[in-house]
Amino acid sequence: MTQLKPGPMPIHSPDSRARTYTWQDPLIGAEAAQQLSGLEYLRGMARGEFPPPPIGDTLGFRLPREEDVQDGQVTFYLTPEEFHYNPIGSVHGGVYATLLDSALGCCIHTKLPAGVGYTTLDLAVKYLRPLKIGMGEVRAVGQVISVSKRIATAEARILDAAGKPYAHATTTCLILRPSAAGGQS
Repeated sequence: MTQLKPGPMPIHSPDSRARTYTWQDPLIGAEAAQQLSGLEYLRGMARGEFPPPPIGDTLGFRLPREEDVQDGQVTFYLTPEEFHYNPIGSVHGGVYATLLDSALGCCIHTKLPAGVGYTTLDLAVKYLRPLKIGMGEVRAVGQVISVSKRIATAEARILDAAGKPYAHATTTCLILRPSAAGGQS
């Protein structure tokens, strides 16, 4: 088997690009989230009362406005940019998955009372068509299917301005309720 050796990587070139960004302390919001229902917390974040999660700044998500956070439904926004691209000239599938996972988790969070958390057990993404620069903003709409004492399920879609689907996903999340000993179970 032949191994390819990478060539020297130029530090600077006329075509190099750069991107910088800042973020706020995510633990400020995480602490506030323990005292508020998921719906109250996410609406507060949309109003700017709590710092947004750094992943939104990292990937360039536009966080939901307050009207995008409803009981059981949350919408996130993204404009495909060059820094999202994979080696074949379209938005990397991991960007789709992260955008969908964010909408899915947050729509479930809207159904949870204060002090109750969740974690993703399963994420299944179906990619339908490529996202590319110049196409404008897309939205990921997450909607709860079911929330029980221990398990929640939801579905989400990435749609363009005309409502054309680019991907869809489902998730199963484990609900983390406080235990009698003070931790989460």
